[in-house]
Amino acid sequence: MDAAWKLAIGTAAGLAAGWLALVVVLLLQSRRYERPSLREMLRLLPNLVRLLNRLAADDALPRRMRVTLWLLLGYLAMPVDLIPDFLPVIGYADDAIIVAWVLRSVARQAGVDALRQHWPGTPEGLTAVLRAVGVRELNQSD
Repeated sequence: MDAAWKLAIGTAAGLAAGWLALVVVLLLQSRRYERPSLREMLRLLPNLVRLLNRLAADDALPRRMRVTLWLLLGYLAMPVDLIPDFLPVIGYADDAIIVAWVLRSVARQAGVDALRQHWPGTPEGLTAVLRAVGVRELNQSD
């Protein structure tokens, strides 16, 4: 039983260290871009959820990317998180980091045009989301 506890503690410490490293990398990377305010991002949340849903249902995207998007939607719907949401600030940080990571991945693989095509809100809202996830729009064609 002693070895089982050591394994459990080691696994938990490894997961915590990995999560912390991910947070540090994203924070360091985020300094390159101007971020929208929290109020602006909360206003965009319904459109962001619709964007994720539309991207996940798009057969033109690679299957692996769609599976990742469905897994993200499932994770966001789960009541259990890596860090409980009742903890101030950091409780929602894991959700925000994972969403940013997945959207950045989709934008890099499928292109910003795929995001633009499925975005249900205003062009300014899409620009704010792209800034938030650290993607620069290279072509502003509407």
